[in-house]
Amino acid sequence: MTKLTLGTHPYLLGFEQLERLLERNAKIGNEGYPPFNIEQTSQNSYRITLAVAGFGEGDLSITVEDRQLVIRGRQTDDGDERVFLHRGIAARQFQRSFVLADGVEVGEAVMENGLLHVDLSRAEPETMVQVINIRKGG
Repeated sequence: MTKLTLGTHPYLLGFEQLERLLERNAKIGNEGYPPFNIEQTSQNSYRITLAVAGFGEGDLSITVEDRQLVIRGRQTDDGDERVFLHRGIAARQFQRSFVLADGVEVGEAVMENGLLHVDLSRAEPETMVQVINIRKGG
């Protein structure tokens, strides 16, 4: 028996790109740091919130690369000036990636109380009906 995938299912035409996106997202390998929330803030808007304690605005970068929202954090090293008796606050670099659907746009990003909020919105899709004329064959 042959396993059907999105790209080979007879009623799903042109979904090969979606299948590639799913495969790519499975390979991203996001670890559990930093923790994050995703909330729906209205019918067509979302907010991703990352807990980035210890990071400043200059330590973070947000980019959209090939329909993927990529959030990176890299703290600057203070050198050997500080001596820690216990170090429980993570100070490591990270990269978090989120695949964006067509029509989803990244809005503003706000840093507040150690939380990075990234707002997303989705444009309302237009309903379209297309009539195809049938011509008489030769």
